Amino acid sequence: MSVANGSLRYALLAVVVGAVLFPFSRVASGACVVAAVGVVYFHRDPARVVPPQGVVAPADGKVTVVREEEEGLRLGIYMSGWDVHVNRAAMDGTVENVEHIPGANKLAFTKDAEENERLRFEFEDYTLEQIAGTFARRTYSYVDPGQEVARGQRIGHISFGSRFDMVFPPEYGPDDLTVDVGHRLYGGETVIAPQRSAVSGDDETAADADGSDDESATDASASPSPASSA
Repeated sequence: MSVANGSLRYALLAVVVGAVLFPFSRVASGACVVAAVGVVYFHRDPARVVPPQGVVAPADGKVTVVREEEEGLRLGIYMSGWDVHVNRAAMDGTVENVEHIPGANKLAFTKDAEENERLRFEFEDYTLEQIAGTFARRTYSYVDPGQEVARGQRIGHISFGSRFDMVFPPEYGPDDLTVDVGHRLYGGETVIAPQRSAVSGDDETAADADGSDDESATDASASPSPASSA
């Protein structure tokens, strides 16, 4: 079973403590071993099959927030202790900035969590945020500014319970979402909105193509064929 980058050290620490305690208390030592197994399970990193189209969920968990803000449409995902905590890019793009923002450490499933410490991933026109909770104070990035990432690619993980938010590009609104509050998501697999062209109604390329075809047809009809010339 694959685990999140760098997370095995937490399990190793529990094993070492268990080994130290073994001569004095087998119960305490056994509890440490159980804790080590729990840490490995918590930081599991299963493979995901990214769908061919659509904006994918950046995290596992339950949708708790859908709200329009000045920055754009915000989708908040609460990750419980049972959810996979590896986070993924929702769309193709280039990482413009990765910023740590200090803050509180309030319960991740409450509205007060919006004041919490966070790690923000800024792309060209959308943002992803790892939000620390009461127990989750360890956020990790796998990407750097200037790096291009693909939709569904791993970008980081957060340890021990937390929340993950996405602020959509400006063309997205609540009616574009395919999920709502209470829905369960799976990072990299669940489609949460249609792809950008379907939302923006971008048919410029198609129009250009049609125009080019018409122009080619006009030119062809205007130019005499070899047979008619003869």
